[in-house]
Amino acid sequence: MRKQTEKLQCNRATKMIPSFIADELSFRELEQFMEHIDECESCKEELSIQFLVEVGLNSLEAGNTFDLQQELNIALEEAAKRVQVYRFFRHSAFVLACVGIAAAILGAALLLLYFLG
Repeated sequence: MRKQTEKLQCNRATKMIPSFIADELSFRELEQFMEHIDECESCKEELSIQFLVEVGLNSLEAGNTFDLQQELNIALEEAAKRVQVYRFFRHSAFVLACVGIAAAILGAALLLLYFLG
């Protein structure tokens, strides 16, 4: 069963590669993609191949000099940073929501004590 799950994850990750290269993944999709790419050498290799073809062809057409492996490394580093920021804000939003709920409960309790006391 685990092999089936891995295969499904690889199929999904492989389909996300063009969107990653085009920088079109949502934050949640990017997070899932990066987690998978970090763990799966096969998908990381497929990413490298598709990146080299897509970006390499564009660079050749533009007449630019390039180091595609370096460009891929930079793209992965930038994506990892975006995922970190996304996780920070998601965590912060959760903490703020908890604080807001606690403040509302405390306020309701104080109002209740004021009117009953």
